[in-house]
Amino acid sequence: MASHIVGYPRMGPKRELKFALESFWDGKSSAEDLQKVASDLRASIWKQMTDAGIKYIPSNTFSYYDQVLDTTAMLGAVPARYGWTGGEIGFDTFFSMARGNASVPAMEMTKWFDTNYHFIVPELGPDMNFTYASHKAVNEYKEAKALGVDTVPVLVGPVTYLALSKPAKGVDKSFCTLSLLPKILAVYKEVVSDLKAAGASWIQFDEPILVLDLESQKLQAISTAYAELESALSGLNVLIETYFADVTAEAYQTLTSLNAATAFGFDLVRGTKTLDLIKGGFPSGKYLFAGVVDGRNIWANNLATSLDTLNSLEGIVGKDKLVVSTSCSLLHTAVDLVNETKLDNEIKSWLAFAAQKIVEVNALAKALAGQKDEAFFSSNASAQASRKSSPRVTNEAVQKAAAALKGSDHRRATNVSTRLDAQQKKLNLPILPTTTIGSFPQTVELRKVRREYKAGKISEEEYVNAIKEEIRKVVELQEQLDIDVLVHGEPERNDMVEYFGEQLSGFAFTVNGWVQSYGSRCVKPPIIYGDVSRPKAMTVFWSYTAQSMTKRPMKGMLTGPVTILNWSFVRNDQPRSETTYQIALAIKDEVEDLEKAGITVIQIDEAALREGLPLRKSEQANYLDWAVHGFRITNVGVKDTTQIHTHMCYSNFNDIIHSIIDMDADVITIENSRSDEKLLSVFREGVKYGAGIGPGVYDIHSPRIPPTEEIADRINKMLAVLERNILWVNPDCGLKTRKYAEVNPALTNMVAATKLIRNQLAK
Repeated sequence: MASHIVGYPRMGPKRELKFALESFWDGKSSAEDLQKVASDLRASIWKQMTDAGIKYIPSNTFSYYDQVLDTTAMLGAVPARYGWTGGEIGFDTFFSMARGNASVPAMEMTKWFDTNYHFIVPELGPDMNFTYASHKAVNEYKEAKALGVDTVPVLVGPVTYLALSKPAKGVDKSFCTLSLLPKILAVYKEVVSDLKAAGASWIQFDEPILVLDLESQKLQAISTAYAELESALSGLNVLIETYFADVTAEAYQTLTSLNAATAFGFDLVRGTKTLDLIKGGFPSGKYLFAGVVDGRNIWANNLATSLDTLNSLEGIVGKDKLVVSTSCSLLHTAVDLVNETKLDNEIKSWLAFAAQKIVEVNALAKALAGQKDEAFFSSNASAQASRKSSPRVTNEAVQKAAAALKGSDHRRATNVSTRLDAQQKKLNLPILPTTTIGSFPQTVELRKVRREYKAGKISEEEYVNAIKEEIRKVVELQEQLDIDVLVHGEPERNDMVEYFGEQLSGFAFTVNGWVQSYGSRCVKPPIIYGDVSRPKAMTVFWSYTAQSMTKRPMKGMLTGPVTILNWSFVRNDQPRSETTYQIALAIKDEVEDLEKAGITVIQIDEAALREGLPLRKSEQANYLDWAVHGFRITNVGVKDTTQIHTHMCYSNFNDIIHSIIDMDADVITIENSRSDEKLLSVFREGVKYGAGIGPGVYDIHSPRIPPTEEIADRINKMLAVLERNILWVNPDCGLKTRKYAEVNPALTNMVAATKLIRNQLAK
């Protein structure tokens, strides 16, 4: 019985790739140094899978940024502004597309389906000339083969690539990117030919677009694409992989009818209804890659349950055609539980990171082949029972409080226009008030202070004084820049979710449980293992301290319940809505304590609200109902004069704008500039928005410093569709990933642009 891994984390167990990338970007190391780190990581990953007994080991899942950008490079689909003149695409062009450079902005970045992983959105038009410009796929295959590992090269499927693309700037927005299918297939054929010549016997096409509600045009594109590739693929075993949700009956029929395909991969963790489709009929002689081990969470697999599922599938597809797999790439989980030395043994026994999931996959495959490891299965069953019965998981008082929430929709007593009037009388802000999103640069010195405090090398008094001094610097800088509503810069926080989780009950934390979000950006999601409550105030001291340093309004900075949920590894033994309501009650307590401490502007970030939207339309209304309700719970009890902000970033918000309005926040700041001001189209189409709103005026994920004129132009575009009395001016997102050498001039230009427009409006 065979085993397969869809994909694997790239950063390394100690974030080796992250540090290599940042060293290269800062000019401290060479391209050769970066490539050496990457090569060593790939070799280690392939050896790990080989040693674990995995038969179908992936290659070309490693990336210096993301796999969609890799495909853009492979196809030579470089926007003209980057000045690429042909040949093999190198790091300069590749990273300019991802991050921008001194003269041109980066391409748009958005979320990969419903995950916290991001990808760079391809920009295409009818005149795009595609050419085979990156040989990464075949080079990595050869690299593995030289190490004695015969891998399965993985490509983003052509239909998924085009469906996730957008019309380039200047191209009519109605342009159908799928019309470019014949052009890109010519390049795919060249890649396939190269892989065959190098000795590949299998190839994997990732087509996760198939889990969406697809219109007939896109389903037809799947049929057309693989019919066109069929002759090129002759002699290869072809796996078409789907993940993240069920496939529809129509998509299942389209997929399993493809003559070019040898095998089909399905997510049977988040796509349990797909099991019924398989049981209703599976093509004879084809392989089923059954994704029964969860690639998106860190809980140990229930091996007995998975084995039952696999046994039922074996009777349908045949013993020699069933392959045990992960539900999706392990990119979305942490790397190795072995590196976690501070987790207690009970919680640790409940978990499986990527390295452990590889072992689970192989254990299930061996059990199907009659070589069941009884000790391993017994240990797994004991861990499952321990988690189910552990008293640390359940808090009856929390469960009762959350259950009591269901009788109300928790709306503030007055409407937003009345509240804004009351807030303006108290805050006395100028027209087009300026602010930032929360965080300021996390300097080396600041990280050292936090690290030494955690290690016990400095006292609590020394730590508090150091953080106070950092806050003072940030406050003074904002006053010098003449920003209207200030933030304290969050120097006490390494991560916006981890910080709150550390102070809430029901959470556990890792030392090296890092997960890639985009590029070199990694996050360390907390683990929600039990009922959630707030033992004591979390941010009040720092917010009060910061407010005491200035007469200007100081925002209290919180992370909202849905974002904490979506950016954590969440317990899978109760509905996600129940966990959200528990977190909402904890944040509600914090909001009310901030208000009592004299904080009049409180930001409750819901950056990940859109990210959690189910991929299937039939499930979206229910999610939005409880997610928006969770946000409203947090601030239902505050006074009219307390201004509630929220923030969202790097997703497509246009399709949930009415739910965003229903959140009933007083002010929303939202990413806008990197996505070519796509958000503004909603208001051009007639959506009325009466609350305060700050569409971002510059992209903080690029080192580029936007000139004053560019920001002023953006503000004018906003004023064309939004009332001046509700418009705020702010960056796209927080500033923690930037350097002060970038932040200071960018904010200087932002304030200068705002004053320029204010003067124009006054005239």
